[in-house]
Amino acid sequence: MHEVVIAVDPGRQKCGIAVADRNGMLMKRVIETTCLTEVIQELLPRFSAGTILVGDRTSHHAAVSTIRAALPKEPSISIQLVDEHKSTEEARRRYWVDHPPRGLARLWPVSLRVPPVPVDDYVAVILAERYFAAKKPMK
Repeated sequence: MHEVVIAVDPGRQKCGIAVADRNGMLMKRVIETTCLTEVIQELLPRFSAGTILVGDRTSHHAAVSTIRAALPKEPSISIQLVDEHKSTEEARRRYWVDHPPRGLARLWPVSLRVPPVPVDDYVAVILAERYFAAKKPMK
């Protein structure tokens, strides 16, 4: 069975959204939190996702309530919390792998670099990866 998930890194102002399966990311972006309902309603049928993952830290209660209200009235879609511990630091490192710094900035330690854009979408990808890593592979 091909499982597709929508991962949400919830925040007060913005959210990271990623759609992924066991093979990797299918889509990612950062959205305004006020658009969460519309985005979930757009992505569910487009990707036939059966699970929505929500990071368990900042603003997760509000995000889960918003997502539940956006879901169609079918019990087949589940919402699960995923541990977000240190996911922002991991997302920053991954950002720099995808977008290597140029010039003298490449000499700075990764721990001192601050991405010029939000990395909430990377966090959402990491949440999906953690979810799949915690599940036993299907045979």
